[in-house]
Amino acid sequence: MWNFDLPFILANANLPADLNLFIYWLFMEIFSILFIAALLLSLFTQLWLSRRQSIAVSKHRSNVPEAFAEQITPEQHQKAADYTLAKLSVNKIELVYGAVLLVAWTLGGGLNLMDTFFRSFAYSEILTGLVVIFGFMFISAVLDLPFTLYRTFKIEQRFGFNRMTALQFIKDMLIQTMLSLVLFVPLFAGILWLMQDASSFWWVYVWVVILSFGLLISWIFPTFIAPLFNKFEPLEDETLRERITKLMDRCGFASNGIFVMDGSKRSSHGNAYFTGLGKNKRIVFFDTLLETLDANEVEAVLAHELGHFKHHHVRKGLILSAALTFVSLALLAWLIKQDTFYHALGASNPSTYMALILFILVTPLFSIYLQPVMSFISRKHEFEADDFAAVQSQPQTLIKALVKLYRDNANTLTPDTLYSAFHDSHPPAPVRVAHLSAKITQ
Repeated sequence: MWNFDLPFILANANLPADLNLFIYWLFMEIFSILFIAALLLSLFTQLWLSRRQSIAVSKHRSNVPEAFAEQITPEQHQKAADYTLAKLSVNKIELVYGAVLLVAWTLGGGLNLMDTFFRSFAYSEILTGLVVIFGFMFISAVLDLPFTLYRTFKIEQRFGFNRMTALQFIKDMLIQTMLSLVLFVPLFAGILWLMQDASSFWWVYVWVVILSFGLLISWIFPTFIAPLFNKFEPLEDETLRERITKLMDRCGFASNGIFVMDGSKRSSHGNAYFTGLGKNKRIVFFDTLLETLDANEVEAVLAHELGHFKHHHVRKGLILSAALTFVSLALLAWLIKQDTFYHALGASNPSTYMALILFILVTPLFSIYLQPVMSFISRKHEFEADDFAAVQSQPQTLIKALVKLYRDNANTLTPDTLYSAFHDSHPPAPVRVAHLSAKITQ
């Protein structure tokens, strides 16, 4: 198999030193230009899509779509529009801010400065890598904190959704930090060890480790991780619990329990989901959801979630994620050998951990164009789950439940088509309701 390794090729090409240096410089410039071009194109694409979304939402702000006119008032529709526009305004600033930070970390020398500083302590390669990685993660989190605070305590508060206190916010951050250290320090240590000491197929071993870690997290999440942040109480409504149990029996879904989560201590947004793997699966309802929907509507929403189970969407998602991770690691295995990759992105000392950080930073500039494909697959799954729910309950019941959720969560009913294709994992509200409405007469 042909392997393009520029340093090896130049070392064995018997070219004049000046020509070697020129070729190396040329390839480094190509990497840098490609990076800048990808960054600008990605930024332009996202800002352009956000502008389209702003125009679409503003244009229809005063008129409730006909399909929703009986259940959503003009005031509620306008609130959803204003909420969407407020989030978009902040997101546009955050996009530019993120692009500036990315340049500062790479071409601006931020990562290189941090790497040089910690290398001066003469730690082992793995320990230095862990300190640099987690130092980068910590600084990035601090730099993103103003946007998180603004969204939570300004936008969510303004539109009546936030129930988070400052104390709860700090508590959540501390738990997340400790949990990240406990879980990810061993993971990254193992990955760096494999990258450094395993064979040339280290990336295959890393792929296995990442997949195994993901499955482990999915398995322990319901019983060990989620309870660190929320209380989960068994569903007390015996009538509703009996209906749900019968529905799960019909669907062949074995659950480890039906729980109500105190989502209201942070937000008034409502939701429902099932989580876990194997015998550790459980059904979870937000308490805010149960306050909004009646028993028939709760059953319809759960039937939709069980539709994902019956169509094996979780399994399909894991397979797709595994395939993308495999390809990404194979690409990283090639890039890690290219000194020009490091130098073109501002890193003067090639290393396994620097390759990993740079790859994580740069990949989103290119993977953004996969978003419409991923969103298409996700929306296809949502339609299949809706079809399943329409059989298990009544399509009109699911429609009523969805419209209530759109209303109470202030979801826009008039998104831009292209913006939605990039960003929305669920079909736009009018499309989804029309799809279900067509089944009422069937």
